[in-house]
Amino acid sequence: MNKNMGTADRIIRLIIAAIAVFLYSNGTLTGTMGIVALVVAAIFALTSLVGFCPLYRLVGMSTCPAPSSDK
Repeated sequence: MNKNMGTADRIIRLIIAAIAVFLYSNGTLTGTMGIVALVVAAIFALTSLVGFCPLYRLVGMSTCPAPSSDK
């Protein structure tokens, strides 16, 4: 499994996940919307830590910088 997420993408996903968890624990997001936010936060955190997003693979996208061909 090759990484397809760049550093900026991973950081942004972790920040969004942290915000969602904070809003849920703060009581701002409740009920079904809160559960959905937690599930999305878990997915964002997992994909950020692994560096691979299956959805990106499906659509043929990658935010990783292209490898340098300088020799």
